[in-house]
Amino acid sequence: MTDEKISTGVAGLDEMLGGGIPQGQIVALMGSCGTGKSTMSLQYIWNGLQKGDKCIFISLEEDEDAITKSALAYGWNIQPHLENQNLTLVKLEPSDAKSTINRINSELPSYIKNNGVKRVVFDSVSLLSMLFDNDSDRRAGLFDLCKHIKDSDATALFTAEVSSDNPNISRDGLVEYVADGVILLRYNETSDGSDIQLSVRIVKMRRADHSRRIKPYNITNNGIEVHSKAEVF
Repeated sequence: MTDEKISTGVAGLDEMLGGGIPQGQIVALMGSCGTGKSTMSLQYIWNGLQKGDKCIFISLEEDEDAITKSALAYGWNIQPHLENQNLTLVKLEPSDAKSTINRINSELPSYIKNNGVKRVVFDSVSLLSMLFDNDSDRRAGLFDLCKHIKDSDATALFTAEVSSDNPNISRDGLVEYVADGVILLRYNETSDGSDIQLSVRIVKMRRADHSRRIKPYNITNNGIEVHSKAEVF
Protein backbone atom coordinates (compact mmCIF):
# COMPACT_ATOMS: atom_id res chain seq x y z
CA MET A 1 0.00 0.00 0.00
CA THR A 2 1.37 3.42 -0.96
CA ASP A 3 0.37 7.06 -0.51
CA GLU A 4 -0.17 7.45 -4.24
CA LYS A 5 -3.41 9.12 -5.32
CA ILE A 6 -5.30 7.76 -8.32
CA SER A 7 -7.06 10.42 -10.40
CA THR A 8 -10.78 9.97 -11.00
CA GLY A 9 -10.40 11.73 -14.35
CA VAL A 10 -12.70 14.51 -13.07
CA ALA A 11 -10.57 17.51 -12.09
CA GLY A 12 -13.10 19.07 -9.71
CA LEU A 13 -13.70 15.77 -7.96
CA ASP A 14 -9.96 15.16 -7.58
CA GLU A 15 -9.74 18.58 -5.94
CA MET A 16 -12.49 17.60 -3.49
CA LEU A 17 -10.55 14.39 -2.75
CA GLY A 18 -7.29 16.19 -2.08
CA GLY A 19 -5.69 14.84 -5.24
CA GLY A 20 -7.59 11.64 -6.01
CA ILE A 21 -8.47 8.26 -4.54
CA PRO A 22 -5.80 6.69 -2.33
CA GLN A 23 -4.30 3.75 -4.22
CA GLY A 24 -5.68 0.35 -3.33
CA GLN A 25 -9.03 1.58 -2.11
CA ILE A 26 -12.52 0.52 -3.15
CA VAL A 27 -14.96 3.37 -3.68
CA ALA A 28 -18.73 3.03 -3.91
CA LEU A 29 -20.15 5.42 -6.48
CA MET A 30 -23.79 5.66 -5.46
CA GLY A 31 -26.72 7.36 -7.12
CA SER A 32 -30.07 6.87 -8.75
CA CYS A 33 -30.63 6.24 -12.46
CA GLY A 34 -29.44 9.12 -14.61
CA THR A 35 -26.90 10.62 -12.23
CA GLY A 36 -23.94 9.53 -14.37
CA LYS A 37 -22.45 6.64 -12.41
CA SER A 38 -21.45 4.66 -15.49
CA THR A 39 -20.17 7.80 -17.21
CA MET A 40 -17.94 8.68 -14.26
CA SER A 41 -16.69 5.09 -14.15
CA LEU A 42 -15.76 5.19 -17.82
CA GLN A 43 -14.08 8.57 -17.29
CA TYR A 44 -12.02 7.00 -14.49
CA ILE A 45 -10.98 4.17 -16.81
CA TRP A 46 -10.21 6.55 -19.69
CA ASN A 47 -7.98 8.64 -17.43
CA GLY A 48 -6.08 5.52 -16.44
CA LEU A 49 -5.61 4.45 -20.04
CA GLN A 50 -4.11 7.85 -20.86
CA LYS A 51 -1.55 7.23 -18.13
CA GLY A 52 -0.74 3.72 -19.37
CA ASP A 53 -2.57 1.92 -16.56
CA LYS A 54 -3.95 -1.57 -17.16
CA CYS A 55 -7.71 -1.44 -16.56
CA ILE A 56 -10.67 -3.80 -16.35
CA PHE A 57 -14.32 -2.81 -16.68
CA ILE A 58 -16.78 -5.45 -15.48
CA SER A 59 -20.42 -4.99 -16.41
CA LEU A 60 -23.58 -6.86 -15.58
CA GLU A 61 -25.62 -4.58 -17.82
CA GLU A 62 -23.91 -3.69 -21.11
CA ASP A 63 -21.79 -5.70 -23.53
CA GLU A 64 -18.49 -4.63 -25.08
CA ASP A 65 -20.09 -2.97 -28.10
CA ALA A 66 -22.47 -0.87 -25.99
CA ILE A 67 -19.70 0.23 -23.60
CA THR A 68 -17.41 1.12 -26.51
CA LYS A 69 -20.14 3.25 -28.09
CA SER A 70 -20.96 4.94 -24.78
CA ALA A 71 -17.30 5.89 -24.33
CA LEU A 72 -16.98 7.14 -27.90
CA ALA A 73 -19.97 9.45 -27.38
CA TYR A 74 -17.75 11.40 -24.97
CA GLY A 75 -14.76 11.31 -27.31
CA TRP A 76 -13.06 8.39 -25.56
CA ASN A 77 -11.94 5.89 -28.19
CA ILE A 78 -11.22 2.78 -26.14
CA GLN A 79 -10.96 0.39 -29.10
CA PRO A 80 -7.16 0.69 -29.50
CA HIS A 81 -6.77 -0.02 -25.79
CA LEU A 82 -8.88 -3.15 -26.13
CA GLU A 83 -6.71 -4.27 -29.02
CA ASN A 84 -3.43 -3.74 -27.15
CA GLN A 85 -4.98 -5.33 -24.04
CA ASN A 86 -4.46 -2.37 -21.75
CA LEU A 87 -8.23 -2.51 -21.26
CA THR A 88 -10.35 -5.59 -20.69
CA LEU A 89 -14.15 -5.43 -20.84
CA VAL A 90 -16.01 -8.28 -19.18
CA LYS A 91 -19.76 -8.84 -19.55
CA LEU A 92 -21.17 -11.08 -16.84
CA GLU A 93 -24.54 -12.72 -17.28
CA PRO A 94 -27.03 -12.09 -14.45
CA SER A 95 -29.24 -14.82 -15.92
CA ASP A 96 -26.70 -17.45 -14.85
CA ALA A 97 -26.12 -16.40 -11.26
CA LYS A 98 -24.09 -19.39 -10.10
CA SER A 99 -21.70 -19.28 -13.06
CA THR A 100 -21.28 -15.51 -12.72
CA ILE A 101 -20.42 -15.67 -9.02
CA ASN A 102 -18.03 -18.59 -9.55
CA ARG A 103 -16.32 -16.75 -12.40
CA ILE A 104 -15.76 -13.66 -10.25
CA ASN A 105 -14.27 -15.67 -7.41
CA SER A 106 -12.09 -17.94 -9.54
CA GLU A 107 -10.94 -15.73 -12.41
CA LEU A 108 -10.92 -12.10 -11.28
CA PRO A 109 -8.21 -12.21 -8.55
CA SER A 110 -5.67 -14.04 -10.71
CA TYR A 111 -6.44 -11.90 -13.76
CA ILE A 112 -5.84 -8.67 -11.85
CA LYS A 113 -2.61 -9.98 -10.35
CA ASN A 114 -1.19 -11.65 -13.46
CA ASN A 115 -1.91 -8.70 -15.74
CA GLY A 116 -0.86 -5.87 -13.42
CA VAL A 117 -4.32 -4.29 -13.45
CA LYS A 118 -4.29 -0.94 -11.65
CA ARG A 119 -7.90 0.21 -12.10
CA VAL A 120 -11.09 -1.81 -11.75
CA VAL A 121 -14.72 -0.85 -12.34
CA PHE A 122 -17.65 -3.04 -11.31
CA ASP A 123 -20.90 -1.82 -12.86
CA SER A 124 -23.04 -2.50 -10.95
CA VAL A 125 -22.61 -4.09 -7.55
CA SER A 126 -26.35 -3.65 -6.97
CA LEU A 127 -27.09 -6.15 -9.74
CA LEU A 128 -24.45 -8.49 -8.36
CA SER A 129 -26.11 -8.43 -4.94
CA MET A 130 -29.39 -9.48 -6.53
CA LEU A 131 -27.79 -12.73 -7.71
CA PHE A 132 -27.49 -14.05 -4.16
CA ASP A 133 -30.30 -15.98 -2.50
CA ASN A 134 -30.25 -14.29 0.91
CA ASP A 135 -28.69 -11.48 2.92
CA SER A 136 -26.04 -13.70 4.47
CA ASP A 137 -24.77 -14.91 1.07
CA ARG A 138 -25.04 -11.37 -0.30
CA ARG A 139 -22.88 -9.99 2.51
CA ALA A 140 -20.31 -12.79 2.22
CA GLY A 141 -20.14 -12.42 -1.56
CA LEU A 142 -19.52 -8.69 -1.38
CA PHE A 143 -16.86 -9.08 1.33
CA ASP A 144 -15.10 -11.74 -0.76
CA LEU A 145 -15.11 -9.54 -3.86
CA CYS A 146 -13.67 -6.61 -1.92
CA LYS A 147 -10.99 -8.79 -0.34
CA HIS A 148 -9.90 -10.16 -3.72
CA ILE A 149 -9.52 -6.67 -5.15
CA LYS A 150 -7.84 -5.16 -2.09
CA ASP A 151 -5.33 -8.01 -1.98
CA SER A 152 -4.29 -7.04 -5.51
CA ASP A 153 -3.72 -3.36 -4.57
CA ALA A 154 -5.83 -2.27 -7.54
CA THR A 155 -8.06 0.79 -7.08
CA ALA A 156 -11.72 0.13 -7.78
CA LEU A 157 -15.00 1.92 -8.39
CA PHE A 158 -18.21 0.02 -7.62
CA THR A 159 -21.37 1.63 -8.96
CA ALA A 160 -24.46 1.14 -6.83
CA GLU A 161 -28.09 2.14 -7.07
CA VAL A 162 -29.54 3.99 -4.10
CA SER A 163 -32.66 2.96 -2.23
CA SER A 164 -35.95 4.27 -3.61
CA ASP A 165 -36.93 5.18 -0.04
CA ASN A 166 -33.67 6.89 0.92
CA PRO A 167 -31.33 8.41 -1.71
CA ASN A 168 -28.49 8.51 0.81
CA ILE A 169 -28.06 4.73 1.15
CA SER A 170 -27.49 1.93 -1.34
CA ARG A 171 -30.26 -0.42 -2.39
CA ASP A 172 -28.80 -3.34 -0.42
CA GLY A 173 -27.42 -1.18 2.41
CA LEU A 174 -24.11 -3.06 2.29
CA VAL A 175 -21.62 -1.59 -0.15
CA GLU A 176 -21.12 1.67 1.75
CA TYR A 177 -19.96 -0.31 4.79
CA VAL A 178 -17.43 -2.53 3.02
CA ALA A 179 -16.06 0.22 0.74
CA ASP A 180 -13.20 2.50 1.78
CA GLY A 181 -14.93 5.47 0.22
CA VAL A 182 -18.41 6.59 -0.76
CA ILE A 183 -19.19 9.20 -3.41
CA LEU A 184 -22.87 10.12 -3.59
CA LEU A 185 -24.42 11.51 -6.78
CA ARG A 186 -27.85 13.11 -6.52
CA TYR A 187 -30.26 15.19 -8.54
CA ASN A 188 -32.72 17.74 -7.20
CA GLU A 189 -35.25 20.06 -8.74
CA THR A 190 -34.35 23.74 -8.58
CA SER A 191 -36.45 25.86 -6.24
CA ASP A 192 -38.71 27.05 -9.07
CA GLY A 193 -39.11 23.51 -10.42
CA SER A 194 -37.84 24.50 -13.86
CA ASP A 195 -34.64 22.45 -13.90
CA ILE A 196 -32.68 19.60 -12.37
CA GLN A 197 -29.45 20.23 -10.50
CA LEU A 198 -26.90 17.46 -10.09
CA SER A 199 -24.76 17.40 -6.96
CA VAL A 200 -21.89 15.31 -5.60
CA ARG A 201 -20.81 14.70 -2.01
CA ILE A 202 -17.93 12.64 -0.65
CA VAL A 203 -19.52 10.81 2.26
CA LYS A 204 -16.29 9.12 3.35
CA MET A 205 -12.81 8.38 2.03
CA ARG A 206 -10.23 6.64 4.17
CA ARG A 207 -6.72 8.08 4.25
CA ALA A 208 -7.85 11.27 2.53
CA ASP A 209 -8.42 14.80 3.80
CA HIS A 210 -11.45 15.32 1.60
CA SER A 211 -14.06 18.03 1.22
CA ARG A 212 -17.41 17.42 2.91
CA ARG A 213 -19.19 20.11 0.92
CA ILE A 214 -21.92 19.37 -1.59
CA LYS A 215 -20.85 20.55 -5.05
CA PRO A 216 -22.73 20.82 -8.35
CA TYR A 217 -21.72 18.91 -11.45
CA ASN A 218 -22.79 18.56 -15.07
CA ILE A 219 -22.77 15.72 -17.57
CA THR A 220 -21.35 17.28 -20.75
CA ASN A 221 -20.33 16.05 -24.18
CA ASN A 222 -16.84 15.59 -22.74
CA GLY A 223 -17.91 13.69 -19.64
CA ILE A 224 -18.59 14.81 -16.09
CA GLU A 225 -17.47 18.21 -14.79
CA VAL A 226 -17.55 18.92 -11.05
CA HIS A 227 -17.63 22.60 -10.13
CA SER A 228 -15.60 22.45 -6.93
CA LYS A 229 -15.57 26.25 -6.49
CA ALA A 230 -19.35 26.62 -6.77
CA GLU A 231 -22.10 26.03 -4.21
CA VAL A 232 -25.37 24.15 -4.56
CA PHE A 233 -28.45 26.36 -4.38
